[in-house]
Amino acid sequence: MPSFSYTAINATGQQTSGTLSVGSRAEAYRKLESQALTPVRVSEEVKSAAALAKAAQKQESLQPVKLKRQQLILFTEELADLLDGGLQIDQALRVIQERQEAAAVRTVATILREEIREGSTLSKALRKASPSFDDLYCNLAAAGEVSGSLAPILRRLSANLQVMAELQSKVTQAMIYPAFLIGACIVLMIVFMTFMVPQITDLLSKSGQKLPMATQILIKFNTFIGSWWWLILTFVIMIALLFRAYISTPKGLMWWHDTKLRLPLFGPVMATRFYAQFAHSLGNLISNGVPLLNSIRLVSKISANVFIQSLLAKVTNLVSEGATLSSSLRKVSHFPLLLIDMISVGEQTGNLGKSLEKCAVRYDKELDKKIKRMTALISPVIIVFMAVIVGLVAYSIVSAIFQSVSGIRGGR
Repeated sequence: MPSFSYTAINATGQQTSGTLSVGSRAEAYRKLESQALTPVRVSEEVKSAAALAKAAQKQESLQPVKLKRQQLILFTEELADLLDGGLQIDQALRVIQERQEAAAVRTVATILREEIREGSTLSKALRKASPSFDDLYCNLAAAGEVSGSLAPILRRLSANLQVMAELQSKVTQAMIYPAFLIGACIVLMIVFMTFMVPQITDLLSKSGQKLPMATQILIKFNTFIGSWWWLILTFVIMIALLFRAYISTPKGLMWWHDTKLRLPLFGPVMATRFYAQFAHSLGNLISNGVPLLNSIRLVSKISANVFIQSLLAKVTNLVSEGATLSSSLRKVSHFPLLLIDMISVGEQTGNLGKSLEKCAVRYDKELDKKIKRMTALISPVIIVFMAVIVGLVAYSIVSAIFQSVSGIRGGR
């Protein structure tokens, strides 16, 4: 902690001097005033080389760190609980810093405490402490500081983060089983084409019998793959690189993000997930006193989809020109009527935040249904595809074996 030398005048008018070990110059002035001293001069003492090296080492060790989603939720919940318990922000951060086992959370709490003791606001300190605190988080914290309701806002923000984590988890879990089936199908085909078909081919060629058409096609296909696999792989890589280069352009990225929302099965899930996030986040901001226009600008950043961002940019422009949110969404299109109607009801009743929260709950349920439907449809489709491929390979091999055996018997 830095030391400050001071010269001050006490209550009797006498001049006194000394040193203080405090976090900042502003804190030194506050401490002198609390002791009924009028500061005349306050200056930070020059540190020794060893002290400077130690301070530099400490500063280097307190670099901003990225929090995992669960760590971010844990930090937010714990800070809200401590503030609800009557602690000041500095005391609450000190408690987190001392008892938190996760090193990343402890580092973030330390950085926040140092920044706040230097006179920074919590919202500004959050931006310096970790990139995990996005604009939405920081602006909600700023709204809580201004309104004096930081603890309730942090608690609601924690609940919102938990909902977003659950949405992400649902989508991820829904994709695990289909991905496993696709991988199993690919491995099975590699085993067939690499080991089984060549052995069966050698066995049948010794019989001297003419092979069925299905078997000949399978053998030719296997021979082609074995001879030209490098050309096929090169072609696939070139297509992938060209596709990646195209979607790295603004026009290509816009097309790709729009196309992803139109994909069968997956598109509706991604769209519904965004609508749930949109309703949760916008309702949270509006309920905490953030102006509508600023709320829309902040919410437009919750999605990495540039097509959705472009739609919300149009909505922002229309709202800034005086249009209502519901009419702006209807004019831009691409947004479901349910969402627009719920927002319209909220605008008419003057309780837009609550209306959006109800809408978010409905989209959470709708997302559950779509994920279950997608999982239920994908699995049979992949299984049928695998069965067809394996069945064709098995039929071509078995028919060749039967024909060879029949030819041998006939020769006798």
